[in-house]
Amino acid sequence: MISRWIPATAAIFLAASSAFAQNNAQNNANSARPAPVDDRLFAAAAADSGATEVAMSRLGVQKATHAELKRFSQMMIDEHTKLNDELRQTAGEKGIALPREVGPCALFALQSLTGLSGEEFDRCYAVAQMVAHKEAYAAFKAEAERGQDPAVKALAAKALPRIREHLETIRPIAERFEKQGDDSHSNTSQQQQKQQQ
Repeated sequence: MISRWIPATAAIFLAASSAFAQNNAQNNANSARPAPVDDRLFAAAAADSGATEVAMSRLGVQKATHAELKRFSQMMIDEHTKLNDELRQTAGEKGIALPREVGPCALFALQSLTGLSGEEFDRCYAVAQMVAHKEAYAAFKAEAERGQDPAVKALAAKALPRIREHLETIRPIAERFEKQGDDSHSNTSQQQQKQQQ
């Protein structure tokens, strides 16, 4: 009885292995040719991201207590304003409508930052800038590699190195503030535990 099961099990296993291999080969072929991205959707997302960057950076200039964050904020205002203008011009030439207002998620983030001050603002602001630049880098990279419209794709490719520099500038600052925040929370928890004992 067992001897009958072995060939049947082997046949099922071989059939499943063959199907898996074919499926895997097809997936590898598909991954070799990544799907294109929507240029209009990219332009709208980049416009929203750029407007958010400028608004957030204005807050940074006003409220940051650390000089490096103030310098970073001014650089973001200057560079993202220029990029936003280039995007607006390219989109206009292509007949792509861009959002006129910052989206609700970005508005909420700005509102949250507005209510903070001092070290807490610096920490949350630096982390928000890091997250925004990670998202922007991913979007611009996708458009630069897989965009369909040559002009929009070229704009993304041209901006990508600067966005990478922005991310590389803010990442260590944000990570340092995050670590300080974690250390502060850890010290507070330890003090509370000592008081309870």
